[in-house]
Amino acid sequence: MTKTVEDAAVLLGAIAGRDVHDQTTLDVPVPDYRAALAGATFKGLRIGMPKEFFVDGVDPEVMACVRAAIEACEKAGAQVVDISLPHTEYSIAVYHICSTAEASANLARFDGVRFGTRRGSPEGGIQEMYDRSRTDGFGAEVKRRIILGTYVLSSGYYDAYYNRALKARTLVRRDFEEAFEKCDVIMTPVTPAPAFKFGAVENNPLKAYLGDIFTASTNLAGICAMSIPCGKTAGGLPVGLQILGPSFGEVAMLRAGSCVEALVEEEGLTT
Repeated sequence: MTKTVEDAAVLLGAIAGRDVHDQTTLDVPVPDYRAALAGATFKGLRIGMPKEFFVDGVDPEVMACVRAAIEACEKAGAQVVDISLPHTEYSIAVYHICSTAEASANLARFDGVRFGTRRGSPEGGIQEMYDRSRTDGFGAEVKRRIILGTYVLSSGYYDAYYNRALKARTLVRRDFEEAFEKCDVIMTPVTPAPAFKFGAVENNPLKAYLGDIFTASTNLAGICAMSIPCGKTAGGLPVGLQILGPSFGEVAMLRAGSCVEALVEEEGLTT
């Protein structure tokens, strides 16, 4: 969303905190994120490297860029700690069950009456209005998520899918809580492969979903994360380094991101 870590700190400071019109926000103090960047160094910083994110199947160039960035952090004074997030393999499945269920429930209100696009004619009646409003008002991906979400929330499959996904999400959250007892931030690749061309996976949503394998668990655990460019492939495609912090650990995350940003610029990291 921003070009620099400092800009991200400014933006976060503007949107963080309690919103009386949004019941998903929490009434907690908001630090001065921008001021917290001053004097940030790697000294004393403990960086966790989860073994489940550094596995076969990740593009070699992506892996090389990320490892080079973490090694540079270690040389600059950080301590690298090996950690484990054992339930990572379930993250994609759990994320798409939970997120599609939420999409189905939240988008039910977009019926052309109170919210959303209204289509149809007086002669067609209310059923035509519902059908056409939701047909014309949503794109293919949104419709796909509504259908999947409705399925996992249906009476015959609620316990088999959604309820089990909630239990698995708790396990993912506990993995991170235990990991952050050993480190201050966690660093991983953002995606397992470089960017694909526009439209390359348009007809293959599963492949597109699998691209989220390293970021889905962050949302499930309710922690903070950011992506920092950490080099380029031989073909000139950018590679991202994901920096994760604990819940309400944005200050540590941003300070680490600021240090990485300066280091990448100084080192000129590439594969």
